[in-house]
Amino acid sequence: MKYIDTNWDIPFMNFALEEYLLTSAPKEDFIFFYIHKPSIIVGKHQNTLEEINKSFVDQEGIVVARRLSGGGAVYHDAGNLNFSFVKTAQESDMNNFEKFTRPIINALNSMGINAELSGRNDLLIEDKKISGNAQYYKNGRILSHGTLLFNANLAKLSQALNVKDLKIQSKGIKSVQSRVANIIDYLEEPMTIYELKHKILDFLDEDLAIEEYSLTKQELEHINNLAKTKFELWEWNWGRSPDFSIQKMDKFSCGLIDVRLDIAKGIIKNCKIYGDFFSLNDIVNLENKMIGCMYTIAALREVLDDDFISTFFKDQSAESFIRFVTD
Repeated sequence: MKYIDTNWDIPFMNFALEEYLLTSAPKEDFIFFYIHKPSIIVGKHQNTLEEINKSFVDQEGIVVARRLSGGGAVYHDAGNLNFSFVKTAQESDMNNFEKFTRPIINALNSMGINAELSGRNDLLIEDKKISGNAQYYKNGRILSHGTLLFNANLAKLSQALNVKDLKIQSKGIKSVQSRVANIIDYLEEPMTIYELKHKILDFLDEDLAIEEYSLTKQELEHINNLAKTKFELWEWNWGRSPDFSIQKMDKFSCGLIDVRLDIAKGIIKNCKIYGDFFSLNDIVNLENKMIGCMYTIAALREVLDDDFISTFFKDQSAESFIRFVTD
């Protein structure tokens, strides 16, 4: 098995590497590890907004990225070791998480960590989740990747994935909340996350004969281009979300504002605004302004300004209204 040593701390590059290994690389079996800066990783079929506490994510500067595989949303930070296997496989290997997590489980067990596969795709220690796993199959190749909570900030994990009480109706796949724990709390001897990575590699080498694979300049250019033209894009990470409807309602000095939006491919397709406010302008004009906009702060700033918003809501700024609608 070929091992690729990378040091990218942003999800976009690592997800681009996964796609490259699946579709364009030599048909070898690969493994690589990565550690990200604080990030939320959503599954391929999820509604991004439905999975995150957006105001907290924006405040903390947490990266939001969509992966190739399905499954639920996970939180990554510098205390989370992630692994990816990319191998030639049969369609019958899809959803066979035992096959692809067994080497990791055995490696952890060899260190005195009593991890086990539970349910479909989670690794547990004493009924607490330390790893979530997901898979993606294409053209005779399979990607099977997972997390290892080593010393993650569990408080931030909880806050980042704790969605506000929004009224969202979506066709996306929703995450299931689980009790989580860090591996560091179960170690017989202290180690760093990098030592953990190398111990797993050494263990895998005994059975899989690990050989290091160095990416060429051309391969790196391909991966970098894939990151920029796909995985970094708003259209992939947000716009790809399944169609959904959302209701935002709050009380302001001008009165109650109740905004209801239909979103498709990240674009506002329908907008209705209700409330007990007194308006100088016909609210239909504001609704029509918002229809056709990307559902982002930046896009709404381009079409809404203070003078315009004040004709509908006394003492309300465009920025506060936009934040209310998008947070």
